[in-house]
Amino acid sequence: MRRILHVASAIWHDQDAEFAELGLTPAVARALHQLDPDRPMPARDLADQLRCDRSNVTALVDRLEQAGLVRRRVDPADRRQKTLVVTEAGRHMRQRVHQVLSDSRLFAGLSTEELAALRELVRKVSDGGCPDGS
Repeated sequence: MRRILHVASAIWHDQDAEFAELGLTPAVARALHQLDPDRPMPARDLADQLRCDRSNVTALVDRLEQAGLVRRRVDPADRRQKTLVVTEAGRHMRQRVHQVLSDSRLFAGLSTEELAALRELVRKVSDGGCPDGS
């Protein structure tokens, strides 16, 4: 278990350093990553996806908006609610964030067979051994 935590920590450390190079905090980067550029989303839905309090999301959205990556827009279906719209700059930054999150340099030394075995083991522990759909 300690080694798993060590690997996770190494991955997060590398990602956090790359987010900093992009001028983002890890929380802001992950919030941007959760937004769909083609579907405006209410901030409350973003809070649900991030599993955090709505008040925390407000601060994250403020930072995203100040950076020009998202804008708040009144929802035409419910004028009391605002949705988050990813800007063109946000689309480009989101692609860069996705690259950081999918970077697998730590696994570069593994063979195809080893990667397949690792994927299977991670799948087993992440779903508690339950088959899909249960």
